[in-house]
Parts: sequence; structure tokens; C-alpha cells
Amino acid sequence: MEFSRVLIAGVLVSWVLSEGAANLPECEFPAIYNFGDSNSDTGGISAAFEPIRAPYGVPFFHKPAGRDCDGRLIIDLIAEKVKLPYLHAYLNSLGANFRHGANFATGGSTIRRQNETIFQYGISPFALDMQIVQFDQFKARTIEMYNQAKDPSEKDKLPRPEDFAKALYTIDVGQNDLSVGFRTMSFDQLRAAMPDIINQLASAVQHLYQQGGRTFWIHNTGPIGCLPVNFFYLPNPEPGYVDQYGCVKGQNDMAMEFNRQLKERIIKLRTELPEASITHVDVYTAKISIISSAKNLGMADPLKVCCGYHVNYDHVWCGNKATINNTEVYGRSCENPSVFISWDGVHYSQAGNQFVADHTLNGSLTDPPIPITQACHKQ
Repeated sequence: MEFSRVLIAGVLVSWVLSEGAANLPECEFPAIYNFGDSNSDTGGISAAFEPIRAPYGVPFFHKPAGRDCDGRLIIDLIAEKVKLPYLHAYLNSLGANFRHGANFATGGSTIRRQNETIFQYGISPFALDMQIVQFDQFKARTIEMYNQAKDPSEKDKLPRPEDFAKALYTIDVGQNDLSVGFRTMSFDQLRAAMPDIINQLASAVQHLYQQGGRTFWIHNTGPIGCLPVNFFYLPNPEPGYVDQYGCVKGQNDMAMEFNRQLKERIIKLRTELPEASITHVDVYTAKISIISSAKNLGMADPLKVCCGYHVNYDHVWCGNKATINNTEVYGRSCENPSVFISWDGVHYSQAGNQFVADHTLNGSLTDPPIPITQACHKQ
């Protein structure tokens, strides 16, 4: 039922878009600058810490590709849609080409700084404010290098200074703030912290605007209560703990509250930043749609994972090895990742990401309802 509603809404919105956006030219984005967490990290955390190992990336890239996925992330599909190369991570010092943008996202990143290390719970030291600092340094340094370059070949891997104002700025972060909150706070405490979390995200957008950014594509957070990891250590939840989709109800309620506040703040940002085109992207609805319609779509149980060994209370994460009952067990990939929504229990598969991209990049789940290829036009 949920999926049907989204499809019907998509058809209606697509018709409206065809009427309202027909006269708008496509945007020619010269670059993408992305900020976020593992949902859009294309190699940052791998460059800074231990590289993500196989079988991550192997089904699509035929090797590990710095992504917490079997293949492409939504940010990769965004790049394809606007006809740009996949983004190199800012932290990747070898072989990177930044002519068409840079990716500042790192796996485990949060909006607010957290008082813990990556070695404790996997939280990245590169919170959103640090990613903004890195962007500032990147912009200043690349402009300096570009202007000092004597040979055209020296400029080929650097962004053109004028492209920063024309670029697409994408943001997908907040899931880990909720995750930390579930671990360290009561729901009431987390709810009380949300305005500050949202305001810090808004401050990042304001800063990028001051630096010349004008087009922003901002994802809300997904149904975190539907991540299979929630049930690795809780195979038989009590009645009332899960919702009609089998997801953790309390966690999804908090995600929806986060998204409500984010959307309200984006509406205010449009007034505060009069020259900006800011698109709010409802990935929550896209993700809950594929979860609720998995069977009809021929997908596997959305609470099952493709990669890793999770049997009873024995858990070997994707790509790892462990000894269980005197036998070495490898957290291998399933044979057909394309029918799984979850890749490893925390991150979506390429198939899941493709579904979300197909239902958002056309503008059917965005506010304003405009395709990403026309998102530079202020509505």
C-alpha cells in the first residue's frame, strides 16, 4: 500500500513537473561538493583509517572502492544523473582528481561533534563542522594553486575558481546523531537536543552560502529503526516494540521528528539565504516504500542482510573472519546482492540506493518538486 501511494504520488508529481519545469533549462553543474556520513562516503574514512576491505565494492567495482556498499551509493547515482564523474574523497591523497568536485563525507560522521573515538563505536572525528573547515581549506588552496599554475596541465585536476558558485552542494548527514542518541540518551533527551543538531546543519549551509554556494540538495534521514542491525542482538522483540513493517517504532518516530524539524528549518533557510536554491529530499519515504513493498518487488526480506554471518547470537561482520565452534567463519557476500535491500545490516545495497535515487532524483519526493537536473533554479 505504501509503495502504491508513492508510485501514484510520483506519477502525479511527474505530470506537474512536466508542466511546471518544461520551460526550465537543465542545470550545467561543473562540480559536486558532498558532505555527510557513510551513506555518501566514497573513500574518506578508508583514506584516513583502515581501508574498507572486500567484498565491499566487489560486485560492481570488482574491487573495494571505499564505499560501505556492494556498489554505487546515491551520491554516485547523483553524479551519473548530472553527467559528472564519481567524486574522489577529499582525504584521498593518491590519484585524486578534483576538477569536478570533492567528497568530504566520512563513514561515521555526525552533525554535532561527539566525545568519543572511532575505535570505540565507529564515530568519525570528521563531524560536519570539520568537513566545512576542510572545504574552506580546499577552496582557498585550490584557487591559489590554480592561479599560480604556469602549465595548463597543472590545472586539469583542480576546480576552476568560478565553478564553486555554480556547483551542486549535497548534504546527507544526521543518521549517526540519532544512533549516538539512542545509545547515550533517553528519547526525551534526544528530542530536546534535536533543535541544536538541526541548527548546526543549518549553520553549515549558511557558511557554504557565504562561500558562494547557491544550489543545495539536502537529504533527510532514513527509517533508522528498519536497519537489520537493530535485531542482531534482539531476535525476539517484545510486542509493541516494532511497527507494521517490523522496524523499531521508537527509533523511526525519532527519525520522523528529526525530519520534521529539518524541513521546517530548510523553509527558514530559504528566507535567510535569498539567492539560494535549496531542495529538501525525502529519502525516508523512498526507503520505507521499498521496505514495505519488498515482497511485491521481488526483493529479499528487508530485515535480512546480504553480507556477513549472523546466526543466532554469532555475528561475523561483512568482510571479517572469526572462529565459531572451532571453525573459521568468513562474513561473505550473498550470491545475488541485487535482491537485497540491506548490504551489511547498516548500509543499503546498490539496489536499495538505486530505488531511492529513482524516486528522488526526478523530483517526485522533493520539496520543491523539481528534478535534480533543474535544481539550480530557485522556486
